[in-house]
Amino acid sequence: MNAFKHHFVFEFKTGLRNSSQLLMNYLFPLTFYSMMGLVMTQINPTFKDTITPAMIVFAVLSSAILGLPGPAVQAREAGVYRSYKINGVPVFSILSIPALTSVFHVLIVATIITLTAMSLFGGTAPVNWGSFVLVTLLTAFACSAIGSLISVMASNPQSSVLLSQLIFLPSMLLGGLMVPANMLPESVRVISALLPASYAMQAYLGLAYNQPTVMDPRLAVAVLVVGGTLAFAVAVRLFRWDNQNHSRRMRPLIGAPKLR
Repeated sequence: MNAFKHHFVFEFKTGLRNSSQLLMNYLFPLTFYSMMGLVMTQINPTFKDTITPAMIVFAVLSSAILGLPGPAVQAREAGVYRSYKINGVPVFSILSIPALTSVFHVLIVATIITLTAMSLFGGTAPVNWGSFVLVTLLTAFACSAIGSLISVMASNPQSSVLLSQLIFLPSMLLGGLMVPANMLPESVRVISALLPASYAMQAYLGLAYNQPTVMDPRLAVAVLVVGGTLAFAVAVRLFRWDNQNHSRRMRPLIGAPKLR
C-alpha cells in the first residue's frame, strides 16, 4: 500500500512539474475555457447553459486522451517498465496510477471551472449536484481508461498522438460540446455514438441539468461505466513491458494488436 501511495504521489507531482503534462492537465483546458467563456458566450448566448459541463469534458479529453498516453509510451521506450518488472510492480499499478492521477488533475480543473463559470460567464448551475459530481467522475474514469488503452496499443509517441487525435478532434466537433446533439444530422449521430464525450454530455444534460436529451441519460451513464471498465481491462491484457516484447497477450480475435 505504501508503494502504491508513493508511486501515486510521484506521478501526481510529475503532472505538475513536467511542462508537457502541466500544459495538457491545466494550461490548455483552462486557457480554452477562458477563450470560450469570453467569445463563445457572446456569439451564442445559449452556450452559457452548457459551458460548465462542456468545458469539463474538454478538460477530461485534454488530460486523459491527449496527455496520458504520451508519457506512458515514452516510459516503455526508455525501459522504465522493465525496471518496474524487476522490482515486482504489478501491471495493474503501472496502468491505474497514471489514470488515477489524471482523474485527480481533472477534478481540480473541474472545480475551478464550476466555481468560476457562473460568476464570470453567466453559466447555469446544475439542478442536481450529486448527479453532476457522479457524471464528472465517470467521464474522467472512462476517458482515463481509454487513454491507458491508447498507451499500450501505440508503439511510439507518434502513433499515440495519432490515436489520441482520432478521439479528441471528433469529440470536439460531434460530441455535443459546441453543437448540441439534437442539432446534428442523423447520419452524423452514428459517428458521435462512438465518442465518450457524447455520452458524457447526454448524462450531464439529462441527470444534472434536467434538460432534454437525444438518448436516455441512464444509458449514457451505463455506457461510460461499461466502456471504461472494458477499455481498462483490455489495456491490462494487452500490456507489454517494453518494445522488444512483441508477443501478444491476447488472441487477435479478442484484442486488437498494437499499432506499429
